[in-house]
Amino acid sequence: MTVAPEQLPHAPAPGSAPVSAPQPVPESIRESVRVEALLGRRWHALCELGDLKPGRGVAVLLPDGQQAAVFVDRAGRAYAIGNQDPFSGAFVLARGPLGSAGGRPYVTSPPAGRRFDLTDGRCLDDAAVSVPAYTVRLR
Repeated sequence: MTVAPEQLPHAPAPGSAPVSAPQPVPESIRESVRVEALLGRRWHALCELGDLKPGRGVAVLLPDGQQAAVFVDRAGRAYAIGNQDPFSGAFVLARGPLGSAGGRPYVTSPPAGRRFDLTDGRCLDDAAVSVPAYTVRLR
């Protein structure tokens, strides 16, 4: 899921559209902006926005020991989903290329080639499979 800076929405229902389309963050302040995820009832810093390159992901370790794949698209929207490919078991989603289908962003898993929606974690190629999707904000 993606949100504009400072918005605190409730988690979306699977398959729902992103909450909003945030404005791109100016290059001059990218290094001072954090990407945070709502885990339980608390916000946790995942990385600095400046660590992300549009169209590429980074893997981060969450407080519970799980991994998340964090992305920023070319429009400046940030996303976070689970990093583990449920088909192969490999922690590789952060390394997958980004794409878009029907206006919805996805990442393609490198080993299996299956696509996962960045807004809700659903597998676009197998409706019975999904990965965790996290509510994120820029702060």
